[in-house]
Amino acid sequence: MSYVIRSVRADEWPAAKALRLVALQDPVAPLAFLETYEDAVARPDSFWQERTASGAEGADQAQTVIAEAPDGQWVGTVTVLLEEPGTTDWAGFLVERKQGHVVGVFVRPEERGSGLTEVLFDAALEWAWAHGAGRVRLIVHEDNGRAQRFYRRVGFEPSGVVVPLVTGSAGSEAESELEFVLERP
Repeated sequence: MSYVIRSVRADEWPAAKALRLVALQDPVAPLAFLETYEDAVARPDSFWQERTASGAEGADQAQTVIAEAPDGQWVGTVTVLLEEPGTTDWAGFLVERKQGHVVGVFVRPEERGSGLTEVLFDAALEWAWAHGAGRVRLIVHEDNGRAQRFYRRVGFEPSGVVVPLVTGSAGSEAESELEFVLERP
């Protein structure tokens, strides 16, 4: 089956919201996303409109790439954010050089293993390189082996940076996420 790989448009926020809610119901969602389905479904439409517009076609600091099936259904997505030197990232780390940060990777289960994720990544990386990123990074949960294997297969390697996760219950086992990076070719 052939898919259209393209940037999302700002007015497509209902479809972006729908795919995100599907992603948050995936069995590995607690390892893959820093948001729950319950929190996301409760957000107002204005949140989804702003979120979609910030990564829409023509945006300078982020780009959301989607895979659209011939029937119009969205079957996958990835977002890449640009991080500027001298700023701090979401985990409080100093950004030392212009880089892309891949987030929100999701492909519907029935499409996994088809090569679609690689195509989405190629489009996201191409956008990041074209916008001056010197490298692209992503953060992956230490227990998300499936994602780690994929990221290695497409050229990302662990950087050695570990991001501790804050858990809700006192005395619970500490969890962490690992940074993987890909240097600009």
